[in-house]
Amino acid sequence: MTAESAPKIFDYRNVDRADEYEDIPVLDIGPYLAGKLGAAEELAANIRFIQETIGFYVIINHGIPRDAIADAYAALGDFFTLSTDEKLTLRFDKTSVGFIPPKSTVYVTSKINKNTKQDLNETLVLALERDADHPYIKDGVRFTGPNKWPGQLPDFRAPMVRYQNACANLGRKIVPLYALALDKPRDFFDAYFKEPIMWTRNAHYPAVEAEENQFGISPHSDHSFLTILPLTEVAGLQVLTHQGNWLPARYIEDALVINTGEFLNLWSNGRFIASPHRVIPPSEDRISMATFFDAAPETIADPADFAQDGEELKYEPISQIDYVCWYIDRNYSSKAGGKAEGIEPDAA
Repeated sequence: MTAESAPKIFDYRNVDRADEYEDIPVLDIGPYLAGKLGAAEELAANIRFIQETIGFYVIINHGIPRDAIADAYAALGDFFTLSTDEKLTLRFDKTSVGFIPPKSTVYVTSKINKNTKQDLNETLVLALERDADHPYIKDGVRFTGPNKWPGQLPDFRAPMVRYQNACANLGRKIVPLYALALDKPRDFFDAYFKEPIMWTRNAHYPAVEAEENQFGISPHSDHSFLTILPLTEVAGLQVLTHQGNWLPARYIEDALVINTGEFLNLWSNGRFIASPHRVIPPSEDRISMATFFDAAPETIADPADFAQDGEELKYEPISQIDYVCWYIDRNYSSKAGGKAEGIEPDAA
């Protein structure tokens, strides 16, 4: 990367809260991961500002190897070239992992757009891989597996699991920054993420023409504590700024997008925003890997943990598993693992 193309590292001290963002802010987390003195506190201050104003940022020097991301993308490219019938053998079901055909979702929970048309993407949901005797698997906890692996692609599983584990390791390293950003001890969240619910929405966005009010994925906020997403050269992701403008995610080599979801938004009593975003139909086929890094199922998001003295509590406490199940069941077709009626997938 040349000096001219190097991203400008964000520093909240040089930004006014009323300013419009021209790009999604970029944070270099390399010094923090290397243990540099004061790096955690500096990052946390920037994250606090970002999460109170736009809710999205890009990280560089994050430690996930380039080939781990590239190999996972290549594997997904092979998967999405399978026939519809082959992909449907892995259909998303009550376990909440597997294949979701196009036009299976409408994000009716969106607070910024009345979404009425089915989203154009097709998706393979993969949970963090766990052993068959893991308590989550044995108890049938949704979004935890067992994963459905395509038998036609024997080399598919290994790169996906490698990437999953890299995301889990990174997520656990990022979580202490959120504790500091919310004025808590840096280990405040750690216990909740020893056995997280973590799953990746591996989506293929086809280059097709959309109808009016139709999208690759419609305007919505994620359900998650936080979301991890590698940037792709094919454009499509757009973030809604507090001024009401849709800001495209500019490609930066080897960078990841991080954003807060609704679970942390309600846990923080609304302090950290869950920014709406969307994916417009791309100019060429686009594949994305959005990893939702959620707390353990029984974790209770209680806004009282972060409310200031005398501050009104804006939300009722709720568990992580109850929230993610409510969110998916509202937005996903009853024919594709959710409970929403009237959504007809392409392959019902």
